[in-house]
Amino acid sequence: MRRRWQRALAGVAAAGFAVLVYEYLRLPDVRPLATINPSTTAFMEMRAAEAAREGRTVRRVQRWVRYSQISPAFKRAVLVAEDAAFWDHEGVDYEELQKSIRVNWEQGRAVRGASTITQQLAKNLYLSPSRNPLRKLRELVIARRLEAALPKARIFEIYLNVIEWGDGVWGAEAAARTYFGLPASALDAEQAALLAGAIVNPRVHNPARPTSRLRRRQQIILSRMREVTPPPSVPRAAIAPEGAPVEALLLPPEIVANPVPDAPHALSDDEAIPTEPPPPMTEQIP
Repeated sequence: MRRRWQRALAGVAAAGFAVLVYEYLRLPDVRPLATINPSTTAFMEMRAAEAAREGRTVRRVQRWVRYSQISPAFKRAVLVAEDAAFWDHEGVDYEELQKSIRVNWEQGRAVRGASTITQQLAKNLYLSPSRNPLRKLRELVIARRLEAALPKARIFEIYLNVIEWGDGVWGAEAAARTYFGLPASALDAEQAALLAGAIVNPRVHNPARPTSRLRRRQQIILSRMREVTPPPSVPRAAIAPEGAPVEALLLPPEIVANPVPDAPHALSDDEAIPTEPPPPMTEQIP
């Protein structure tokens, strides 16, 4: 009987190892991102599929801009809201991950996130918002690959150009022009903090018409922006010319004039504003 159990456990271990090897081999090669801007992302394709199922016209507003064309205030605000320790980790913030697991276990539900900007980029580029453990494992491995293959500033540049900021609005330049009628380079601290505060739920929060909750997020971000330093500029010699080979859409005047309308305000408990002293922020403002 004992030998039978040992053989069974050995078989399970071997099968598990085979699955891990298979999944590892299926993971994307991120090295081309050092010189090529992504033309689409998994999240963009997911939104397009959702629109097709609902019989809606696919809307994509995106304009790729260089890292140097995004205001320092905007970069600081996003770091505060999403990953203040961006400089200090190699794709995964293990300290915050441990805290998140402990808090979520104690509460019996997901109330604290721990994803870094690199993990969010991995998810946006290649994966889905699913909470499947295997999907999360893929995200962690891809995040480590991104950190090994790309400079920090390049990771941040791609992230700022591809994340969702509303219905069909992708990236910093599209968000700045859609909600404020300005290029991303011209955003001031207050505008930047509003946009950064909306990342946690971009299809609910409208920076052009902020709710009281989003205003509170803005104030928290503003109070902490001096505590973070954006990465220096991306070495342009290593990056493809702006717009190549990106399938980006220039923003038409009507998009600037008509910001995304307010979505129903239905925030979950994991978006609650922290009490003093606030915990460190990673994926969202807890």
